[in-house]
Amino acid sequence: AGSAGRLTARIAMLVQRLSRLSDLPEIQRLAGAIPAGMGALPDDATRLAEILELSEASMIEAISFSGEERYFFVIEDTDTGRLVGCSSVIASVGFSEPFYTFRNEMFVHASRQLGLHNRMHVLSLCHDLTGHSLLSGFFLEPAYQHADGMALNARGRLLFMASHPQRFAESTSVEVAGVSDEQGNAPFWDAVGRHFFAVSYSEAERIGTSRGRSCLAELMPGYPIYVPMLSDEAQEVIGQVHPAAQSVFDLLMEEGFETDNYVDIFDGGPVVHARTRELHTVRGSLT
Repeated sequence: AGSAGRLTARIAMLVQRLSRLSDLPEIQRLAGAIPAGMGALPDDATRLAEILELSEASMIEAISFSGEERYFFVIEDTDTGRLVGCSSVIASVGFSEPFYTFRNEMFVHASRQLGLHNRMHVLSLCHDLTGHSLLSGFFLEPAYQHADGMALNARGRLLFMASHPQRFAESTSVEVAGVSDEQGNAPFWDAVGRHFFAVSYSEAERIGTSRGRSCLAELMPGYPIYVPMLSDEAQEVIGQVHPAAQSVFDLLMEEGFETDNYVDIFDGGPVVHARTRELHTVRGSLT
């Protein structure tokens, strides 16, 4: 990990560094190449410029505890000068507005008179993970999605977190893309979210990345959702990972993130979490 606002990690011809506003055209090109349903970045120059400006401003500030800062990283091919990937860390989600997820729970329904005892899987809207640091904005061009490239893009930012612990929360979360198809349809959204916000999943993702997800989350049902009442297709994808995100998910599991407790309110994908200092890369960097 580097210092004075610069992180440099080298694998072969790739370098990871903090972004600059001058990277905007290349980053917008990357945003436009992100597959439907992955939702890593908004394909909007104004919003992307705001993210890059926030990243630069975040490094200038003297930080004693985590807040609304965001640190945006790019992967550069040093042979060509081309940007081939990106990732980011939000220091503390939910600082201005709640960070919503569905919490996996089991409700028990029992009748002593009938001798019946049923355990029911339910999803409860919550903001338990508000205040966590959030790993987000992950994308890597297909030609560079080999083991070293994926590890650099995913883990390099963890080295930055290890070098600047005062800038981040004690716990870290990651939203992993859930199941959707190439047309931007998601079984979980169709079974749940679409009833409360009458747009397609792809449109909901676009709104979420450009305006923030809380505006949609506030329209979600406040009462628990009984999973057995959902369609079979929706039940099957709860906690499942989009095939394009499987390699990233595997890296997160190797880092020590916990799954099964929370799922995304849009596509039902897993939202994993861990104590920041217990992550493999963070812990190893301190030894």
